Formats: sequence, structure tokens, C-alpha cells
Amino acid sequence: ETCQLVTVVEVISGTLDITNKCIYFVSDPQDKDAIPWYPTDFTIGLDLIRELHLRRYKTRRTALEMFLLDQTNYFLNFSTKKILNKVCNCIVSLNNPNLNIFSTQEPAKLMQSSGLTQKWVKREITNLDYIMQLNTISGRTYNDLNQYPIFPWILRDYSSDTLDLSKPEVFRDLSKPMGIQNPDLEEKIKTKYEEFEDPVMGKFHYGTHYSNATTVMHYLVRLEPFTSLQIKLQCGMFDHPDRQFFSIPNAWRITYLGSDVKELIPEFFCLPDFLRNINGYDLGVTQSKIVVGDVILPKWASSPEDFIRQHREALESEFVSAHLNEWIDLIFGYKQTGPEAEKAMNVFNKYSYQENINLDNIEDPMQLRETEAIITNFGQTPTRLFNEKHPSRAAPDPSLKSYRGYSSAFSGKRAIVNLFEHMQVMYKGDDHRAQRRDDLMANVVECVCCVCMHVCACVCACVCVCVCVCVCPQVLPNDPIVFIGSPSVQSRALIVSGNPESLVTVSQRGLLGTHGWLPFSNGKQRSFTFHPDTSDRSKCPCLGGPFDKDLHISSHLFALSSNNKLLLSAGHWDNSFRTYSLEKNKMVARTTHHTAVVTCMAVDRLGTEDLLITGSKDTTCVIWKFSKHDPPSRPQQTLYGHDAEVLCVDISSELDLAISGAKNGTCLVHTIRSGQLVHKLRPKKSCEIRHVAVSSTGVMVVYSVGLQSTAAAAVVPCLHLYSINGRLLEEKSLNVPLSTIVVEDKWIITGSEKGFLSFVDLFSLNRQVQLSLTAPICSFFMVRDHQSKVCTHLLVGLKDGKIAILYPKDSIQAPP
Repeated sequence: ETCQLVTVVEVISGTLDITNKCIYFVSDPQDKDAIPWYPTDFTIGLDLIRELHLRRYKTRRTALEMFLLDQTNYFLNFSTKKILNKVCNCIVSLNNPNLNIFSTQEPAKLMQSSGLTQKWVKREITNLDYIMQLNTISGRTYNDLNQYPIFPWILRDYSSDTLDLSKPEVFRDLSKPMGIQNPDLEEKIKTKYEEFEDPVMGKFHYGTHYSNATTVMHYLVRLEPFTSLQIKLQCGMFDHPDRQFFSIPNAWRITYLGSDVKELIPEFFCLPDFLRNINGYDLGVTQSKIVVGDVILPKWASSPEDFIRQHREALESEFVSAHLNEWIDLIFGYKQTGPEAEKAMNVFNKYSYQENINLDNIEDPMQLRETEAIITNFGQTPTRLFNEKHPSRAAPDPSLKSYRGYSSAFSGKRAIVNLFEHMQVMYKGDDHRAQRRDDLMANVVECVCCVCMHVCACVCACVCVCVCVCVCPQVLPNDPIVFIGSPSVQSRALIVSGNPESLVTVSQRGLLGTHGWLPFSNGKQRSFTFHPDTSDRSKCPCLGGPFDKDLHISSHLFALSSNNKLLLSAGHWDNSFRTYSLEKNKMVARTTHHTAVVTCMAVDRLGTEDLLITGSKDTTCVIWKFSKHDPPSRPQQTLYGHDAEVLCVDISSELDLAISGAKNGTCLVHTIRSGQLVHKLRPKKSCEIRHVAVSSTGVMVVYSVGLQSTAAAAVVPCLHLYSINGRLLEEKSLNVPLSTIVVEDKWIITGSEKGFLSFVDLFSLNRQVQLSLTAPICSFFMVRDHQSKVCTHLLVGLKDGKIAILYPKDSIQAPP
């Protein structure tokens, strides 16, 4: 079928072909080079499609947006609704196993059936996630500037030295449109609406709209392709400097004075780079002699990254959580149109409302072009999702949120306590709390052995409990636990009967342990259930084949599938990596692709795909795709660029990012889909990269140490923070070398060979908490609650063959 590929830059005409395995789009010859840096032709495997959403394009419901497992999406517009339905039915009829969402329902009905509102009310999803979901279901998309996602202004204080989110007066009034944030303007706006009616536009409160293409270009002018789009819109030049987005406080001031009604875009909560003039564009000088360069930040923000961090915290604050439903009523709800919109002074140009326009009924070509131009230039109001008042969010439970547990075996409510939030509450503050931190360290060191259970329990009087578990008492002592893993997806056995899941451990000698594990317990002593592997040494499974004699055996050499079915190991002498079936208790595959020993591997922990990345002494990295039951067989991408042995890797399909560190001190960042090298980082001279990790927000953590030589002895261990675009954000020298690192939420957790366990703030690299354990630390594993995704337990592999299990003290409770 003929159709149009809608992108943020151009609309490309072409032909869509569908087979039983793939979807092909071939652009027309005249559009082949419409976007030099963007491939206008594409091929999609049907099994990669996870969501199909019906869309409007220029108010016509003739478009389709496809979301793929690798986080890409495509927006296609067809000439008629009949053709659109034909294409959708064809795709759905092919029974794609990964297609999770497709509905022919209207957005309002789809929203009602999705259950998202109930999840938000119960605090199971964040404010940011909920707003993004509202945008997606209502038809907002990154592919069409006129339907770009909308986010609210949430603050009004841009002049204070510090931002105090406990004060209601720092927040914008979310119950009112941007045009009447200043109470002095309300009467003027009301009078204008009552006394004036435009013969073309009808009655309206505001002559502009809160979201349109020019708004997006206004905010993102410092980044391509929006720079070129604004130059094209302004006939070959930038907009006048005084009209440019040059200051956040000034943007709020203009809105408050009634000169503008713009809302915000998602980038204000996730992308610091749009606030920098990184390309050095000459954007002019304002009449006030201000050079338009980097965006001027509020006084309380020290950098673009700090602004994004605090702005995001403000979005998730209790004030916004309590009032966000009022803003939703204005933008997506019952105050969008009709009498309620009039009362709320929330009426815009009639052409911005899709129900007021039917382009198919306009026969005059000139009138059709004029109407389309109005739609394009003025903006489009989102599709209405709610016909009644949106429910407010549930108040937070001061005794820590509880919700119904897993199964009949563990029925009733159980407290889910966020380990990190608990740490943050207990250890940030005054000198008195600092003293409590010292008390915590002393309590953890003093352990009482419980021989019959092979458990050493360290109970802290303040905040948390550390339990040391001997994982295989029959094995020789002092066999370090170099790897720990547990399922990242909820197993059926846990849901149905409460049976323990598998907790997998690997020792330095290659001994494999499979233990019973539950992140909760019926007892009062601990908030977990642990059944150690009781196999005797002769029956303990051992990973086959010797490891390379020059390798240090560490967690870098092992990975676990998300369902705990497959264990993968690297570092073998024959240049292979091996796959072990934990169900069959044997090796099921030996994969050889690298030309030298495989030195490291990692799986995608948070993405929607099962991806594995391997690094080698041959200086390459390879990305593999595998299912939860079948071992990797064919490489998806080979990544080049290193000229020394690769020591560590990490991968994130959600961010389309693979990061690798080498022995010569270089760190490379590649894209997963295309394998393109995008950044080459070199933290320090005369160092090697021992650990790399990427957070869910795109912050990359790099740990470097001095080379193993006398000349480099002065190079101290160091932590480095980089943005997703390769900008060095922070670095800090360390007194003690680290043995392992894990990044979770807003924290970096580090372990040292001296037994120090530290919780480090991800943004400042300041150490917030340090515990001293009973033995040197070899490995980490963070346990997340399957339902809430909250981090509840930290499992620490120790050099003496035990596991230390940390969890908040408040999570210990008896079942009802």
C-alpha cells in the first residue's frame, strides 16, 4: 500500500509491503535522499513489534504508529481509514507473539481498560511515567512536531538560591492554565472571551496554544535537527534573539505576565544537553545585551544536570503528586472542552480541537490548504481521555507502603521497603545523624554465629540488618563467591504456590550453587527466606573446562538469563563462552566467535530484549541476542575501536547503548542497533578501566585504576561520571581500590577488598553510607520486588564463601 513515513524532519512518500515475517517500507525515488542522515527505507521483523497504536495525522484518523522491542518507532500515514484498517488487520492476523498492545478502541476507552490510572493512584508508577503514558495513548508522538508530548510547568520559584520542595509556594498552580497563573490576568482574559468572537477562529481565551511545532523548535533550537528546522521556518536565519529561549527564569516570567501560554516538553525532565549551546551557534544578543548561548538556569541549579535532577525530583514531589490530577483535567480531561473548559478559562482556537474539523468534507482546495496550515501552525489539542474528574493520587503511607503479597502461601499484606530511600532518609542530615552512621558500622562488624543454620546475623540498632549466609558448608573454606544472580522476572512457582526461586552462586573455583530464595518470610527474624544448597562437595556442579590462567576470576565472567534458566560463563582457555542449563544441570552450548579469550560479559538488566554483550582480548565486543531458553548462537553486532584487551562491558537496549572499558584506559560507547561508535572516553592517562556501568537514566559510571607498573603507581583509583552524550560530569579519587560496583536507581554501590561496602550518590559521587563487613567483597546482586520494582535486598558475595544479605530493618515483620 502507498503511504507516508512521518518523521520530525520530513514526510516521506513510499510503499509498505507486508510478508509473513517482515514489514518493508520503500521510499519513492524523489524522497530517497530527503534526509541525508536518516535511512528512508526500513525493514522490520514482525516479531519485533510490541505495540500498535492508531493515530491521527492533521486531525484525520488515518495513521498508525508501531513501537518495537528495541525502543524505536515508526509513524505511517495512509490515504484513507479503510486502508489503515486493512494494514492493521493484516499485521495482527500474523500472530506476532510479542505484540502486547493493539486496540481499535477510541483512546478514552483504551485508557480506561489499560488500568494505568489505578496504578498511578496506588503509586505503582511515577508521575513522569504516567504523564508519558497519557501522551502516548492520546496520540502525542515524537514523530510529529504538532503532536509532540506535553509536560507541565511545575515550579514558579526560579530566583531562590536553594529549591525547597516542602514549600507549596514554590510550585505552579496546576489547577489553572498557563495563561492565568497570574491572578491579575483572570478578569482581562474572561472579559475578552465574553466580548470578542473571531469570525474564523471562534471564541477563545488565548490566541496561541500550549503545544505546537514552533514551541518544540523554540525549546530545542540548540540541538539538531531542530536547529535546521527553525532556520528553515525563519527563512534561512535564527529567530530574533529576544524571542529565543535563552533563560528559564525569563521563560517563566514571560508566561506569568501573560505573553505566552506554552507548557513544557519531556526534555525538561531528562535531557540536560538541550540547555547547552554545544554546537556554538551564534544566536545573537538580546536588547538587554545578553548573549544568547547556554540557557540561563535558576539560581538553585548549578549545572544543566543539576537542573534536570532537581526538576525531576520536583515532578515526583508530594505537592505535584497531590495536584497533578488537576492539570490532567485541563489537558486530557473533562475541562478540555465544553462548559467546564469555559469555567476553567481553558478554551483555545476551535481548529485545535479535532472534533471541530473534518478535512474530508472540505472540497475547496484553497480552503483545505488554509485549514491544514492553521492546524500545522497553531497546534493540536490532545485527544480527550477522561470525561469525568480525574481521581487524585493516594496519600503516602507514613508507615511505608504495603500492598498484597505474592501468593496463597504468603497471603495478606507485606511491607515493601525501599532499601535506598531508607538509607537516604536515615543518613542525610545533621551531625547527629552522622553519629548514627558510625553506630551502624560498629553494629555490622559485631556478628553472632548461628551454626545450625550456617548463618551469621548482624542486626543494626538503627536502620538495617546484615545477615551472612554460608552458601555451601561442605565446600573448602575461603572459596570466594564471585557471582550471585536471581530471576529478574517473576516465576510462576512463586506466583502460584510461594515456592522459593533459585538463587545462583558461582565460586572462584567454579563451583555452582543453586539455593532457594524468597525476598520475604513468615518469620519475625528476617525479611527473606534462604535455603542453602546442601549438596556435598562431590556432587556440587562445577563449570566445565579450565579458565585462562592469566585471568582474575570475577563477576565480569558470568551472566544469568532473566528467568534464571541459563548461566553463561566466559574466560575459558579455548576462546569460547559457555551456556549452562540450570534445569538440566549441564552445559548445553559452547560458543566460539572471538579469536582470543573472552574476558567479560553482561546482560541487559532492564530492557525489553534478552541481549548479551561479550568483550575479549582480541579487542572487540560482540552483541548477542538469545531467548530465555535457548543459548546465543549468532552475533547481532560486532563492535570495533579498542586497541587493547577489553576488561569490562555493560549494555542497555532501552538507551541503545553499549559501553566497554579496556586495559589501556579507553572507554568506548557504541549504539546497539547500528554498532556505531559514538564516544571515545579517556578518563586518565596510565590507567586501565576495571568497571563500567550505565544507569537507567543514561549516566555512565567508569572506574579506573593505575596500570600494574611502578611508573603508574601514583595513579590512584578513581570513579568517573559521564552523561549519555559523553560529557564528564564528575570524578572522584578513592583511598581504597574497589573490587566490584553496581548502579541502581540514584546510587552507586561499591565493594572493596578490605570489606567496605559503600553507598555513593550517583550525581555527586559523595559517599552517604559505609559499612564494614566481615570479609573482602567480591560481588553484588540487587533484589527488586517483582511487582513494585523497588530494591529490597542487597546480596553481597564475600571472599570467605558467604553471602551478606542487607535489607531495611523495617521490613522485618510477622505475617498477618
